[in-house]
Amino acid sequence: MLHADTRPSRAHRHRRRAAPVSARVLAAACALAAALAGCSPAGVAPDGTPSGSGGEDIPDLADNRLQILADPDAPELPVTVSSVVHDPYRTSEDPLEYEDVEVTDVSRILPLSGSLAEIVFTLGLGDNVVGRDVSATFDEAADLPVISEGHDISAESALALEPTVVLADTQSGPPETIEQIQNAGVPVVIVEEAWTIEEMYPRFSRVAEALGVPHGGARLTERTREQMAEVGVSSGEAVGDPSVAFLYLRGTAGVYLLGGPGSGADAMLAEIGVRDAGVEMGLTTPFTPITAEALIAAQPDVILVMTGGLESVGGIDGLVEIPGVAQTPAGADRAVIDFEDGVLLNFGPRTPQVVAELAEELAAVVTGGAGE
Repeated sequence: MLHADTRPSRAHRHRRRAAPVSARVLAAACALAAALAGCSPAGVAPDGTPSGSGGEDIPDLADNRLQILADPDAPELPVTVSSVVHDPYRTSEDPLEYEDVEVTDVSRILPLSGSLAEIVFTLGLGDNVVGRDVSATFDEAADLPVISEGHDISAESALALEPTVVLADTQSGPPETIEQIQNAGVPVVIVEEAWTIEEMYPRFSRVAEALGVPHGGARLTERTREQMAEVGVSSGEAVGDPSVAFLYLRGTAGVYLLGGPGSGADAMLAEIGVRDAGVEMGLTTPFTPITAEALIAAQPDVILVMTGGLESVGGIDGLVEIPGVAQTPAGADRAVIDFEDGVLLNFGPRTPQVVAELAEELAAVVTGGAGE
């Protein structure tokens, strides 16, 4: 999968409003908007009191900030945790293998992805973080030194920060970087990737256990589950909602892919009850090269892209020049939503913010165009 490039350089998203929208799309969007309007505001119970763990509201995604757990736990060390064995030759078909890693010091933590950094900061250990990957774009991490170029981690830059523990996942790399850090004697805890909502919760627990704050991981999981319940729109409420195609674009590299099951976007769309065009047309892999025939067959009402990908093809004007796009309802109506790469598929503590924003933006794009 194209894991690395799905994590961006900025953590805000730009809305692209549509031109006139088909009646079917407009009706679907109105249904979605009505469903959302019937819900209490994020973090507020029907009686007007704050809801969720600790009565915390869900920040707007545009705030670009985290919700640090109140009264975070102090780490209890040492701990020995299970870590995925680093194997540069493992394929997606191979089962993961595990080994024990001992962590004795979390005074200098180095997370190798934005999602992992979000977890560490949210657990209340942000002051211990010594560096960041380019995908850690939230405000709390802004002043940290960057230890990656593009999405490749530099072993020299990482080791220069003298980390006492490194947190990685199975997509972190390049492989030789992980090996160099391990060979330097730094404990490296590798956790599984997350491409669905349910897969992100074990990451919270695994990171928290590695840092000696397991109770914090349980608290974060509980709070996030409550927030997801608040922002979710059930499939029953979204019957007839628009079909959305997720396109992974890297125009400068000639990469044009249509998302299907396992792309990550399918999980986000399912949370708000809308239809994933790639899944609906029967794709069997997370990403399939775009063909004019495939897009025309999918007939999406809305196209979802990452901001960097949209820019790489020349914006919406360039997007509709891709064969097949203009022949879809989404292309004809210029109904396009773009989210910054680092938040859409991050599957971390800010995922409730992303889901809420995605639902609102979907409604705004299709209804907003009707009056233009």
